Amino acid sequence: MSDQPAVRPAPVSGFPEWLPHVRLVELRRLDAIRAAFERYGFCSIETPAAERLEVLLAKGETSKEVYTLGRAQGSDEGQLGLRFDLTVPFARYAAQHFNELVFPFKRYQVQSVWRGERPQDGRFREFTQCDIDVINVDRVPIHFDAELPRIVHEVLTSLDLPAWTINVNNRKVLQGFYEGLGIDEPLDVIRAVDKIDKIGADGVASLLADRLDQARIESVLALARLRGGVGDVRALGVRSALLDEGLAELDFVLRELADLPEVVADFSIARGLDYYTGTVYEGKFVDWPEYGSICSGGRYENLAGSFTRRSLPGVGMSIGFSRIFAKVLSAGLLDTGPSTPADVLVVLPPDRRRTATATAGALRDNGFNVELYHQEDKVAKQLRYASRKGIPFVWFPPFEDGRSHEVKDLATGAQTTADPATWSRPRT
Repeated sequence: MSDQPAVRPAPVSGFPEWLPHVRLVELRRLDAIRAAFERYGFCSIETPAAERLEVLLAKGETSKEVYTLGRAQGSDEGQLGLRFDLTVPFARYAAQHFNELVFPFKRYQVQSVWRGERPQDGRFREFTQCDIDVINVDRVPIHFDAELPRIVHEVLTSLDLPAWTINVNNRKVLQGFYEGLGIDEPLDVIRAVDKIDKIGADGVASLLADRLDQARIESVLALARLRGGVGDVRALGVRSALLDEGLAELDFVLRELADLPEVVADFSIARGLDYYTGTVYEGKFVDWPEYGSICSGGRYENLAGSFTRRSLPGVGMSIGFSRIFAKVLSAGLLDTGPSTPADVLVVLPPDRRRTATATAGALRDNGFNVELYHQEDKVAKQLRYASRKGIPFVWFPPFEDGRSHEVKDLATGAQTTADPATWSRPRT
């Protein structure tokens, strides 16, 4: 044995990992999300974990800390960094493969991203995002602004989550309203309002105190408090052409989604990233208002413009899968089951490995996930193994020539003869 002290077996904070019975549920939910995206005709792509740093920062500094990787040896690609979201790499991808794609290009992407943040409830250094985006040459029809939240609504509903809402706004409403107030730098105000969930209205007022007078601060906060329709905004008495354009777009989206009670207008939603230019979305748990957003996104007019001279506007939404999954798990609301995907454990009889192997093969050909027990052991021990792993059925190959196959249902204790090539799982 080594004289070196043992290394404590603990993961780095902010990098979640799950036991097998939890991981199986996670995978099933990710599969359901992929299937939902594909039902609407979105195709899957993946982009590398690392991008050139100049790509990641092409739209300016973000509020997220990028993990830098230094320079690739033997390459002139410059400094690299881990992607902090999936949207910027997607914009690079679309520009790079422009001549090979069919537009409008509808893609989904389910991958990990990395952010150099302090780990806390709902915030990780590595986490999985599930993104859908539509981009097109020159113009993306406005109906996609309504289709994407409908898809995400379908996904969130299928996950059987605690109460949630998808809050919708439009950056043109915010920017146009602020311009109507005579504010010269509306983007700075948008960034301040985007923090209202974290620091409250008083905190936002403090951030704006050095640049706006009290009357305009009160107007900014009055807009942020609204949760009604576009008529409530007009009632505030502010006018601008951009505001009218944003309200018309928002009204279209809200009318298209009027059958979904979880989709609501929220004029405090700003989305701090500068590349959003129109509709913006932010999903939240109703009973955990201080918890981070569970989905977000919006319309962007020129995200790919840093990589090509062509105009490639788009609209996208991202589901914060890891944030949702971790919260539901920690709240004790996640139903977990077995720690294996196996449907059947095939018992290994003494000196009958070839028979047992053939039986397992026949069951797999019949469509089942099958584990063959790893060594000759007492039958009782093999049954305990299946029970501990949550394998629902145990298969007994013939222990001697001329005997029949038998299968045992561990839930009911029933044991019956069966043919591995034709057996079907009993209905519960």
